[in-house]
Amino acid sequence: MTGTHGSLPPSTVVFDLGNVLIGWDQTGPLADRMSREEWNQFAAEADFTSLNTASDSGVPVKDIIARAARNDPGHGEVVAAYYERFDLSLTGPIEGMAELVAELKASGLRLLGLSNWSAETFHHAPTVAPAINELEDVVVSGREKLVKPDPEIFRLLCRRFHLVPEQTVFVDDLATNIDAAKKLGFIGLVFTDAQTLREDLASLGILAS
Repeated sequence: MTGTHGSLPPSTVVFDLGNVLIGWDQTGPLADRMSREEWNQFAAEADFTSLNTASDSGVPVKDIIARAARNDPGHGEVVAAYYERFDLSLTGPIEGMAELVAELKASGLRLLGLSNWSAETFHHAPTVAPAINELEDVVVSGREKLVKPDPEIFRLLCRRFHLVPEQTVFVDDLATNIDAAKKLGFIGLVFTDAQTLREDLASLGILAS
C-alpha cells in the first residue's frame, strides 16, 4: 500500500518542523552584515547546502566550520558566525499551526516530529515555536545520523513508536521527503500553509473541515 489508509482512519500525524511548525531563514544570522544577495553568493561559493546537510546528518558544528575554512578561511568565519547566531535563523511559529496542533492533540491523535536538524542547535526550536513541545517526541536527524529522504530514518521512526505507515500521516514542505514516505506506505501531505493542511486532514476524516 502506498499512501492509502484502508478502512482504518489515520491514528498518528508526523510533522516535519522547519517551515512547517517553525520558520527558518538561513540569511537571518548574518542579516546585519550581509545582504540577502551577498549571503546567496556566499552560500553558492561555499556550498552551504552541503554543509547544512552534513550538520543535519550529525557532523559536529566544529567540523562543519573546518570544512568551510579548508576551501576559504573567510567561508569558515561566516559559517562560524552562522552557528553562533543560529537562533536568528528561526523566524517564529508558522501561522495557524500551533492552533492546528492543539486541535489535533485534543482529538486524541498521536503527534510526532521528524526533522532534519543539527543535534547541536535543535534546543532553540521549541523555544521559538512552543507547539513543538506539544508533540509526543521528535526524531532529530542529527541525533540519529540519518537524514530525510533516506528511508532508514522513516523505518527508525516506525520502529521507535510502533507506527503503522498506512495509518500515519506525514507532513513535510519538501516533495522529495513526501515521496520517500509514500514509498514506505505513509499517507504523505506536502505542506504549503495551515489552512490547506487543515483541508487535507479533513479529507482524510481527521478534522472537521
